[in-house]
Amino acid sequence: MTTSLTPPAAPRTGPRYPTAQQLRRRRIVQRIFIYLAAIAVGLFAVFPLYWMAITAVKPQAEIITPEPVWWPSELVFDRFPQVIDRGFGRFLRNSLIVAVTTTAIGLVVATMAGYALARFRIPLRKYLALVILATQLFPVVVLLIPLFIVMRNLGLTGSLWGLVVAYLAFITPLMIWILRGFFLSVPNELEEAALIDGCTRFGAMRRVVLPLAGPGIAAVSIFAWIAAWNEFLFALTFVRSESLRTLPVGLAFFVEQERVDHGAIMAASLLFTLPVVVFFLFVHKRLTTGLVAGAVKG
Repeated sequence: MTTSLTPPAAPRTGPRYPTAQQLRRRRIVQRIFIYLAAIAVGLFAVFPLYWMAITAVKPQAEIITPEPVWWPSELVFDRFPQVIDRGFGRFLRNSLIVAVTTTAIGLVVATMAGYALARFRIPLRKYLALVILATQLFPVVVLLIPLFIVMRNLGLTGSLWGLVVAYLAFITPLMIWILRGFFLSVPNELEEAALIDGCTRFGAMRRVVLPLAGPGIAAVSIFAWIAAWNEFLFALTFVRSESLRTLPVGLAFFVEQERVDHGAIMAASLLFTLPVVVFFLFVHKRLTTGLVAGAVKG
C-alpha cells in the first residue's frame, strides 16, 4: 500500500479582475452620477435666467412676497415697452459702438504683436511677453484714478472714444498673450515653404498662419466683445452724459432714489442678457477650443 506525498495545491493569490457584468454595472453607475451632476450644474446655471424672466412678467404685488411665487398668476408684458421708452435703444447703440470698435482695434493690434513675439527674434522676447501679461496683475480699481487723470488731460472723458482706449489698455495684453500661443503652435516649416514659393512675410502670415490660428482669433474676439459689453466701472466714471451711457450704466440708473422698480430692472436685464446668451450658445465650442489650444505653448 502506497501513500501519496504530493503536497496540496496552494490557493491562487493573483489579482482578481472584475467580470464583464461588474464593469458594465460600474459604467452605468458612473454615467448616472455624471448625468445627475450635469443636471444639477445646468439647473444652477439656468435658474437665475428663469427667475429674471419670470420676475420681468410678474405683477408688482407678486415680486416681493414672504414666499417665492414660482409662476405668476398673470403675465405682464407692459414693462418691456416702458424699458425701451426709457432709453434702452440709445444705450444699446452706445454699447454696440464701444464693443465693436474695441474688438476690431484690439484684434488688429493683438494679431500683429502676437505674431511678432512668436516669430521675430526680438531682444528679451520672453521677458517682454511676461511684462505684457503682468499688466493683468493690477486690479482695475487701483488704476482707475490715474487713468482718469490721463483721459482728462487728453480730452477723452465724456466720450465713447475714451471708453474704447480704456478698454483696450486692459483687454489687449491678454489678447496678445493668447494669440502668441496660437502662432507658436503653427509650424515654422509651413511658413518657410510659403516664403520659398514666393510669398512675402505678410503674404505668408495672411495665407498660412492666420487661417490656422482662426480658432484663437475667434476666441480673443469673443473675449474682447464680452469684456467691453459687460464693463461698468469705466463707463460710469468716464462718461457722465445720459446720451452716452452704455447698457450696464443705463441699467444701474433704473434704481431710483425713492423706489426700486424690480420688474423694470429684470425686464431690462433680460433684454440686456438674452442677446449675449444666444450669441454665446453659437460660439461656446469655438471659444473653449481656442482658449485651451492657445494655452498649450507659451
